[in-house]
Amino acid sequence: MITFRDRGARGRHSGAEVDARHSFSFGDYIDPKNMAFRALRVLNEDCIIPGGGFAEHAHQDMEIITLVLDGTVLHRDDLGNETRIRAGEVQRMSAGTGVRHSERNPSADSRTHILQIWIHPSKAGLAPSYEQRSFDPRGRHNRFCVLISEDGREGSLSIHQDVILELACLDEGTSLTRSLDPQRGYWVQVISGIIGLNGTELRMGDGAALTQEHILALEADTDCEVLLIDLP
Repeated sequence: MITFRDRGARGRHSGAEVDARHSFSFGDYIDPKNMAFRALRVLNEDCIIPGGGFAEHAHQDMEIITLVLDGTVLHRDDLGNETRIRAGEVQRMSAGTGVRHSERNPSADSRTHILQIWIHPSKAGLAPSYEQRSFDPRGRHNRFCVLISEDGREGSLSIHQDVILELACLDEGTSLTRSLDPQRGYWVQVISGIIGLNGTELRMGDGAALTQEHILALEADTDCEVLLIDLP
């Protein structure tokens, strides 16, 4: 079964500093039909104005992943981390027993574009931790590159859940097929471009939840970037 999540149906928060789209209920956006997908609790697409961002706030018992698509994020937290996350880099922060952090766009003239993903951990009360890594773009050219995994496979960041996040950048006309475990769930998010997913066209911002499926077949109608989240 495939359930499609149209980009235009997502929740929206258009604030003074952040213009956000929410695939699942978040903040003031409540949609009982779209609260989560398995362990995936949040998938937000955020555009942050120059100098804007998220003031210091707290998290607990959540795995928080930030993919910077364009621009830079200035991250500060009470674990002692102060770092810039640039386009092409990925951050994983395990909130565990509690973390306070802020995220800002340090640029004076350019917007920052990010995806932020929240995953429920396998257990509560873990020690907070932080990782950040840059991934070679060649590793995701016309194939999936593992960004996040429970065991840190293939040089990926680790996470406290049986989840795998993969990213692929496909050239126009490229096809990519892979086997799926019908006992697991898969979320596909189109970051850019136009793609066919098992015969249905998806565009930038569209998502899809796959359950009890055996095959994922992607056909790139344009150059595109696709995120795949494999969930228990």
